Amino acid sequence: MLLIDYILLVTLSAIWGSSFIFMRILAPALGPVATADMRMLIAGLTLTVFMKFTERTLEWKKNWKHYLFIGLLNSGIPFLLFSYAALHLPASISVIINSLTPLFAAVGAVIWLNDKFTPKLLIGLLFGIIGVAVIRGGGTVQLDGMGTISITMCVVATMFYGAGGVYLKLNTKDIGPMAISAGSQLLVGILFLPLIALAPMPSNISVQIILTMITFAVLCSAVAYIIYYRLMKILGPTKAATVTFLIPVFGFIWGALFLDESITASMVAGGLIVLSSLYFVMGKKKPA
Repeated sequence: MLLIDYILLVTLSAIWGSSFIFMRILAPALGPVATADMRMLIAGLTLTVFMKFTERTLEWKKNWKHYLFIGLLNSGIPFLLFSYAALHLPASISVIINSLTPLFAAVGAVIWLNDKFTPKLLIGLLFGIIGVAVIRGGGTVQLDGMGTISITMCVVATMFYGAGGVYLKLNTKDIGPMAISAGSQLLVGILFLPLIALAPMPSNISVQIILTMITFAVLCSAVAYIIYYRLMKILGPTKAATVTFLIPVFGFIWGALFLDESITASMVAGGLIVLSSLYFVMGKKKPA
């Protein structure tokens, strides 16, 4: 890896770690539906314009069904679930649970890609469950119904991310990563627009919130995907996936700095257990 690759990897981790801070600010101000939908729409439009200037095409007629499924699995449903959870959970907890994504991707590979269900994967699953339980029971979240529902939403969101990764591997060999990102977010962003009527935005939205929303979408979806796919191309998916290990670190830092969230012993312990589960899932296989 070159120095620039390390810099980009840390930068991407910092950006995606901040996305949970943005959701904690925007979801109460705009509503969770509008927060998720505007994120997709603005990011999709930004990436589409970027592709226009770089003379790339989305090939809508050929690929719209793939954009739809990928958008629902990798953006629409998870963004919506995390935005609802942001109304009740500290950002530092949501970002820890988000680290379960590679775990569910591995489970999806067993179900749909005929990968073997190994003892290491079973241990990883158990560690992931234990880590979330430690976070849930450590006093960082009120032991009420909404706290439990919000944690469940975050876990389900990572399941959709995992399924989205499997769908990508099965169906998008001939589609460029930039086109996937732009087409999927733009299409599902348009599709989700009517849902805002079910949870209308307040009429008195400040200029600061509007600018925060634009920054959130452009930085955490549009720019982040450009960096991520560059790393995927240069380093390959395994090394690029190491970004997952760094995101919770920045989630803790940003939560403490900007939202005055406390970092408790149970959060650190639960986070370490969740991250250790990824070792068993993503550890190197022995050569044949």
